[in-house]
Amino acid sequence: MKSPNFNEYIDLARQLAANVADRADEIEESRRIPADLAGEMADAGMFRLLVPKSLGGEEIDYPSFVEITRLFAQADGSTAWCISQNNIFATDAARMLPGTALEIWGVPRGIVTNGPPSSDTVAIPTDGGYRLTGHWDFSSGSSHSTWVAARSRVEGRKGEMPMFLMPKSEVMMLDRWDVNGLRGTASFSFEADDVFVADSHVYMESDPSRVPGPVYVLPKIPMFGIGFATIALTLARQCLDDAVEIARSKTQRNIISAMVDRTTVHQEIGESEALIRATDAYVRQSAEAMWKSACGNGELDMATRIEVRMAATYGIRTAVEVVDTAYDMFGAGAIFKSTPIQRRWQDIHTIAQQIQGRKTNYETAGRYFLGLGATGML
Repeated sequence: MKSPNFNEYIDLARQLAANVADRADEIEESRRIPADLAGEMADAGMFRLLVPKSLGGEEIDYPSFVEITRLFAQADGSTAWCISQNNIFATDAARMLPGTALEIWGVPRGIVTNGPPSSDTVAIPTDGGYRLTGHWDFSSGSSHSTWVAARSRVEGRKGEMPMFLMPKSEVMMLDRWDVNGLRGTASFSFEADDVFVADSHVYMESDPSRVPGPVYVLPKIPMFGIGFATIALTLARQCLDDAVEIARSKTQRNIISAMVDRTTVHQEIGESEALIRATDAYVRQSAEAMWKSACGNGELDMATRIEVRMAATYGIRTAVEVVDTAYDMFGAGAIFKSTPIQRRWQDIHTIAQQIQGRKTNYETAGRYFLGLGATGML
């Protein structure tokens, strides 16, 4: 079968996103992407978009990937979150041993989920590998994943924690994902109890890429930031569009004039439009600068990392502000699950609680501009 070109992937994503939109309620209620739908997406290559072709992936360009994330966000925030998380993590395929990467992504439905470790997680060196024991949370896309990636400290060693790869069947999945926002991400926890992990399935995230290509010089942290901000702003865009539509026809109780005739509503919509358009342009510009740096310089310079950190944080926090404004316009109707804005409001506030949306991220930029040296996630 002929491999699709990048534009065809976007068209294919648009078709799949329409299927996701039709089943958004099911995704929300079941707290996962249904198995048949996840399988359809996997077979179409939607979970290995950034894996090198030589390792069984699609290897599309980063700007196309961001656009695909946006298309899925228009259909369902949880599905877009999984697309972003699972694909960006998969760029580590270029840092693993080729045989290991092919073992995972050489099959159409090979997908890796990962999550941060608990404090008692430990890997004990042994002949040919490690014995791994611990607990990991927030493993997005765990219901449709086939492998888990677990970062852990190594007993007796200091410094960067290696990443350990295991088939999902070798760990215990724990369903503690009892949340209101991003419910459909199946961000479950998992535990390993003295699981053997061979040296061939262990790597450092800081390892240089074994595969040429600009996407493989991009660190995962700024890519995650742009991805989360893109999802947040897409949700905010839809909420504002819904608010505009309802303002054209709604009359609020105990208020004589229709919403469409009130100057306060005019101002709120005008300000929100300006805010979301400017912020979206800022995030897009930062993503473009990141890709340009990777293509032209073969690395991501510090100034661009700072720009992305600011843009991603600002994008997420601004999206919350716009969604809150739209939510207020809906009045009491916004509280019902049957109203699309309710799900988007919950999703956006959950995104804002994630580390990429923390206001303290601005401190990283502030230190850089003051010449004190940047710290934090870059």
